[in-house]
Formats: sequence, C-alpha cells, structure tokens
Amino acid sequence: MSPIEIEPGRLFVGGQWREAADGARTEVVDPSRGAVVTTVAEAGAADVDAAVRSAREAFDGGAWSGLSGRERGRILHRVAELIRENADELAQLESLDVGKPISLCHAVDVTNAANDYEYFAARAHSLDGAVRNTPMNALAYTKREPLGVVAAITPFNFPLILAGSKIGPALAAGNTVVHKPADETPLSALYMAALLQRAGVPDGVVNVVTGTGPVAGEALLRHRGVDKVAFTGSTAIGRHVAATAGEALKPVTMELGGNAANIVFEDADLEKAVGAIIKAFVFNTGQFCMGGPRLLVARSVHSTLLGILADAVPGVPVGDPRDPGTVVGPMAGEKHLKKVEEYVDLARKEGGRIVCGGERLDLDGGFYYKPTVIADLSNDSRVVQEEVFGPVLTVQPFDTEDEAVALANSTPYGLASGVQTTNLARAHRVADRLQAGIVWINDWAMLDPAVPFGGVKDSGYGREYGPEALDAYTKVKSVVVSLD
Repeated sequence: MSPIEIEPGRLFVGGQWREAADGARTEVVDPSRGAVVTTVAEAGAADVDAAVRSAREAFDGGAWSGLSGRERGRILHRVAELIRENADELAQLESLDVGKPISLCHAVDVTNAANDYEYFAARAHSLDGAVRNTPMNALAYTKREPLGVVAAITPFNFPLILAGSKIGPALAAGNTVVHKPADETPLSALYMAALLQRAGVPDGVVNVVTGTGPVAGEALLRHRGVDKVAFTGSTAIGRHVAATAGEALKPVTMELGGNAANIVFEDADLEKAVGAIIKAFVFNTGQFCMGGPRLLVARSVHSTLLGILADAVPGVPVGDPRDPGTVVGPMAGEKHLKKVEEYVDLARKEGGRIVCGGERLDLDGGFYYKPTVIADLSNDSRVVQEEVFGPVLTVQPFDTEDEAVALANSTPYGLASGVQTTNLARAHRVADRLQAGIVWINDWAMLDPAVPFGGVKDSGYGREYGPEALDAYTKVKSVVVSLD
C-alpha cells in the first residue's frame, strides 16, 4: 500500500488540498529545540466559508448521512486500522509538533486515537430510537438524526486524541465536520484528513482549516452554516464560545480548564499513591486539563510524603522527546513556558516553599521546565486556585475527610479528581461528594472511549466518549402515527 500523502501544509477542503485564499502561511515550531520545522496555510474567513459550504453540500447531498450506520461503522473501523498501520508516522508528527515523548505518543496518543474510531465505529450500528407506550390510539416512536455540520475546535495539548473524540462520534452519527486544530499543533490533523480520505470517507465530509483562533476559529464559530460546536480549550475562551454560539442557538459541547485535587488519606498505599501523584502532574508535561496539580494529604503522612516526592520527582527523566527513555518533554511553546515561570515566581511571593524544581532546564534551546513541587501555600493562593497548566504540584495538608472534600471542591473547576485510599467505603463516599466529571480511585488518567468525561462548574458541560457523546451529535425526532 502506498504511504499516506499530504500536501505541504495546505488546507483540506472538499477532499482537495489548497492554499489559503490570500496565500498566508504560519510557522510550526519544534518545542524541543525552539526551531521552525515547517509552515502551514493560515486560513481566513473565505477559507472557512469554503470549508463550511463543502461540509454543507456533503451533508445535504447525503454523501455520508445517507449511508447506513453499519456502512459508516465499516469505514470508521478502517480509519482505526489505518491509524495503527501508520502509527510510527503519527507518533513522530505528534512528538515533533507538541514535544511529547515518542514513547508516550505511541502508548497513549496513537493508541487512544485508534480506539476512539474503533469504539464509535461500533456505536454507529446502534443509533436506535424507541417505541413509546401512550394512551393514544397511535404508534409513537422516536428516531435519532444527525445535526448537520459540526465545527470541531481542538487545543494544542492532545491534538490527535481530542480530534478523534469529536470527529469520531460526529461521523458515527452521520454529521459532516470542519476541524480547526490549534495553530501551534496542526500537523496530525492534516495527516488524519488524508487518512480519513484513504479509509473511504467521502469528499467534503471532513474538512481541515489550519489557522489562528481569532481569525479562523472565530469565523467558524460565527458561521451560520454550522449546526453544532464541539470545543476543547481554556475556560476564558470557552465563555466566549458559549456566548457566541448561544446567540445563534447552536448546541455546544465544551471541555474546558481543570485544576483537579488528588486526595491522599492516611490509609493509602503510599508506594502506589506516589506513582499516581507523579503521573497526575507530570503527564504530558502537566499540559493536561484532567491532570492533578493539587495534592491534598492527610496531616499524619504529609511530611513523609513530601520527603518521598523530594527524592523521587528530580529523578523523573526530562529531556529530548525522541529519546524512548524520556518521560517529560518540553512545554508546547515559549508562551506556555513563560506562564509556568510566572506562576512559580508568584508562589514564592505568596510564601510557597519550593521542595524541588522551580526553574527552567537549559537543553538544546527547547522549552523545558523541571517538574516542581511547592509546599506551604494557603488555599486562597492564586497558584492553588488557578490552572497553571505545567509540571507544577502544590501540596496541602488536611485533618478530616470533610476538610479534604471542602478543599478539593474549593476551586471554580470540576473536571477531574482523585482519591488514594485502601478504605472501600471511604472511596465511594468521597467520590460521591467530589464536584467533578470523573473521579479516579487509587490511580490517575484511566481513560477509555467507553467512559464519558467532561466537566462541571467552570470546566464546561456536555460529555465526550461513551454513548453519551453520541447524544450530543444527534437530535431526537418523534413520529406519531394514528391508528384510527
């Protein structure tokens, strides 16, 4: 089989590769070296309009929605197969683009992306309605129908996975898609456009427009031809997305910021808990909305656990993402690195004690920051309350279960949370009280396409993954047939 081919950094519209209407291009930087590796087309409003019109024509013409769910499922299953067949290329692109360790790209990003499409391929077969019993002399039934054109707007930290979490269910339900990836990390989106075409997705069903949020993203968000918006990103931008979509009464799924608490009770298995704690805050260099940057520790084991972390965290391998032994790579860009530096400086001013880390790592001109543990901050500290989005962990003691729950719920966010305990009753009891869309017990970041995730409070609304995701990409029609 011939290799997957993409045109050098062009837009993908209507099944064709094309330059931006005004010829604009933008640089893509390798964060491990701070060097430009390529350029991609920078879409403007005219390009977005062309992509939406292409998606609309494909939808209205039934090129995709007219297929049976079983046929759509076959094609999506082929997408999953192609992802696995081209795993090396996808992993290399993701590592180059985001700065992720290559081993992480293989084990997490590529694997989960394939699983996403495989799961939703199966769900495409089961978009069933229901017969409803009524006192009327009538046959009443419901059916699920696709919404139309979906705008999928994805962030920089998990480009491949978060695109699949939107495009997969959108296509399974029969919708067409215009995908706007983050301007910093567009490469895997372009590769996937070619791969989807190879799998048999008809032209116009999936379109990719690379460009900036204020221009391409805003044009897509405001386009009257878009029927639904699926957005992952910061809470601040999410508020704007929700308000703008609300003006046109468009349904929105939003997975926004997070600042999860990881609670360690005195009965926890500390050896196992330490693994979960470190994974929770260094995974993807802390650029993980469901990460665990707030550690809440029972006072009786607080000093012991801090000592363990002070010894263990500096030993986490940080370095070149192309090295299979690397666990923590660079931040995805210089602005993200500077943001982390500013928060750690703020922590010092707020009375925080740097247990380890707390500075850049000078390596090959890349955007590296040492994994950092901070103690002695009050709960109203900005570093505790706000989303740092980097490899930074704050540690706070607590005395009672009620206090632990109150501290965990004390921020505006509610995306994820964790509980480390060997007490089964406590695990369930605390999970029930935590204000979060997903709670992990005795581990972190256990995710599967069958398990829905999403937020409460400032972390957004709607759910991705699971059958719940398909609900967000369909509308229900009721049909009532008189039997008189």
